[in-house]
Amino acid sequence: MCGICGFYEYKTHDPADRQVLGDMLSVIRHRGPDDSGVYFGKDVAIGMRRLSIIDLSGGKQPICNEDGSIVTVFNGEIYNFQVLREQLRNRGHSLATASDTEVIVHLYEDFGEDCVQHLRGMFGFALWDARRRRLFVARDRLGIKPVYFAQSGGRLIFASEIKAILQHPATQANLNVDGLSKFLSLKYVPAPQTMFEGIYALPPGCSLTCDANGVKVRRYWDLSFANHSNGERSEESYADELDALLRECVKLHLMSDVPFGAFLSGGLDSSTVVALMSQFLNEPVKTYSVGFEGDAEAFSELPYARMVAKKYEADHHEVFIRPNDLINLSEKVIWHLDQPIADEACLANYMVAELASRQVKMVLTGEGGDELFAGYARYAGERLSPLFRHLPRAAKSVALAACGCVPGLRRQKLALYALCQPDEVNRLVNWFPLFNSEAKQALLSEDFKQNLNGGDASAVFAEHLALTDATDPLNRMLYVDTKLWLPDDLLARGDKTSMAASLEARVPLLDHKLVEFAAALPQHLKVKGLTRKYLLKKVCQALLPPEIIRRKKKGFPMPISLWFRKEARSFLRDVLSPSALQRRGLFNPAFVEKLLTEHENSFADHGSLLWGLLSVELWQRAFMDSQQRPERLTNAFAAQA
Repeated sequence: MCGICGFYEYKTHDPADRQVLGDMLSVIRHRGPDDSGVYFGKDVAIGMRRLSIIDLSGGKQPICNEDGSIVTVFNGEIYNFQVLREQLRNRGHSLATASDTEVIVHLYEDFGEDCVQHLRGMFGFALWDARRRRLFVARDRLGIKPVYFAQSGGRLIFASEIKAILQHPATQANLNVDGLSKFLSLKYVPAPQTMFEGIYALPPGCSLTCDANGVKVRRYWDLSFANHSNGERSEESYADELDALLRECVKLHLMSDVPFGAFLSGGLDSSTVVALMSQFLNEPVKTYSVGFEGDAEAFSELPYARMVAKKYEADHHEVFIRPNDLINLSEKVIWHLDQPIADEACLANYMVAELASRQVKMVLTGEGGDELFAGYARYAGERLSPLFRHLPRAAKSVALAACGCVPGLRRQKLALYALCQPDEVNRLVNWFPLFNSEAKQALLSEDFKQNLNGGDASAVFAEHLALTDATDPLNRMLYVDTKLWLPDDLLARGDKTSMAASLEARVPLLDHKLVEFAAALPQHLKVKGLTRKYLLKKVCQALLPPEIIRRKKKGFPMPISLWFRKEARSFLRDVLSPSALQRRGLFNPAFVEKLLTEHENSFADHGSLLWGLLSVELWQRAFMDSQQRPERLTNAFAAQA
């Protein structure tokens, strides 16, 4: 696991500046504290920071082919690299290391840009083809590993993290107003946009080529929901195949030359991963969980995590999050995220990663199971959309008005609001929003509204829905969640918070072969009656206690709403003070005050909204307020790590 970065002067052909590459590598040292490596050509520079996991002594990067004409830096893991090594040797290639990185350069020799089709794993890599004077950059199918890029004056700059791109003197940390607008709707900024003007995320399943002709992005993979069984397969045959795939994926993800463990929330997905790990290992699985104490104890899922840990005799470890952690660590976590993600679990993710990093260098997580097998309540709710489509507009208005008069029921109100939208795109945008369209209009300042140009999130959803072969409401929702919510929220959160602690996090449930299998499942094996994740639960009955199978999904609950009313109240009000809001000129201070007052008086639960606004302000402090590069925070946070 690593951090990569570099730049190519493809038009200017200016000499590559060694100091600039050094600055870029320095700011992502947390991604790879074990080693570093660089390659310089006349007008190209690529580098990496290494967290050594595979081939500890021989896997130093950059790695090149036999004659040095192809050079790569790589972030991630290739789980089928042993098979690929054998195939490459049989085709006459000479491999000098035992590293998974080396297979990439030789696959490129044989298959060019289609080399990515042969890789099974998570990756973000950059490859310099000296003969063609071409830089090739690729990101894995699901977007587990991040890649960002910027263009400036005939120059391409890329990195695993945005903060590295900002170290290049050709870039500036300027707010992307349209990106912020999408964030306020979705809780995240959907790729290819970021919160920074002129800096882009390479979308999942895409590659980028840069040569004298410029920069070109192409999609090399997409997810199909077509089922080709023609109804001939039995439920048992699907269950048997899923069981075999789960075991194969977990076993592949155990490949490591360093100690490893697992995050264990006590939910179905992480519990399944731990159960399968225990069957492949000859020693107890090291497991790591998050909990809460005192008034927030009701949010804790530790009883379930402990149940699984006890069943499989795990070497179990826990960390307790307190209000002071929110106050003291929020700015650091947001800096590591690169851009705001309105997901309160970011803090918990960072703290459990920091706990695990004291003992291991790699963990397996259960991320992705809900998006594969339809685990969220909204997936069951989306099946009601055909019924609401035929309701008169007046009836929908009455239902919304009546629901608004009832206190609480935030999730139910969100569901009703979504189902009452006039079309599919707006319905999907509003199933799990941060601010709905009415609230966002009240939040934004007049200056912000005037500067908007394409900040509507519905266009992003429409673009993705036009690409899928899914025809039914459930699978169409699963498609956009896999393409947007999963990589731009959950996986971004997981990568940045784990790498902040120099910890590699692997996601076996997002092996692309398992993802493709799940997508093609019949609907009734995903949601059957009131049971979500039906087939996965069926398979896991032999692995897990019934309490884990039957428990109601809670996501990753955080007592942030409680803390914003109590211990963190002053902190929140200081960050979102009227003077701070007026200085930014983005939000209406009166509306923010209304949210704060209603939340403090328990008239409404605005915890998620306030965390989103808090994140925006702390992000601006970290990246926008200083006229210098963010070395100040770089050094401060590096010292804390």
